[in-house]
Amino acid sequence: ERALQLLELGGSVEEDYIQIAKCFEATRQRCWRLEQDGRRAREQLARVEAERAALEVKLKHARNQVEVEMKKRHRAEAELEKQERKLQLVFESLMREPWGSGVMSGEQHSILSALASRRLGVALAPGRRSSAVDESCQSLLSHSGISYDRTEDDV
Repeated sequence: ERALQLLELGGSVEEDYIQIAKCFEATRQRCWRLEQDGRRAREQLARVEAERAALEVKLKHARNQVEVEMKKRHRAEAELEKQERKLQLVFESLMREPWGSGVMSGEQHSILSALASRRLGVALAPGRRSSAVDESCQSLLSHSGISYDRTEDDV
């Protein structure tokens, strides 16, 4: 009886084994595809990380260049203010000297006065800065999550 039961099951067991083998093959193929996808993803990750590193280097160089240019600008502005103060002192000296009014004609004196009041009054306004350059940098850095040390910007 036992042998008959095994023979009766034999046909369906064989089909079950074939079905299991097909499932194993399908699973093996899925695993192979997933391994290929994983390898491609790792390669892409390596490329993206290399690109990110290159961009970080470029960002560092750009920040350094901005810092150098800002230092140059601050030195130039300080020199400009120094020269404008000297010029103002010369104008004031010319306007106060008694010999200056005798040597200069009335027209020269009035032109000098107009130049001194107009040019130097505007030029030496406290906190004056060129409006051609926007130093805020917020439009570039606000959305990127990159920290930017601005402690030297106010010097």
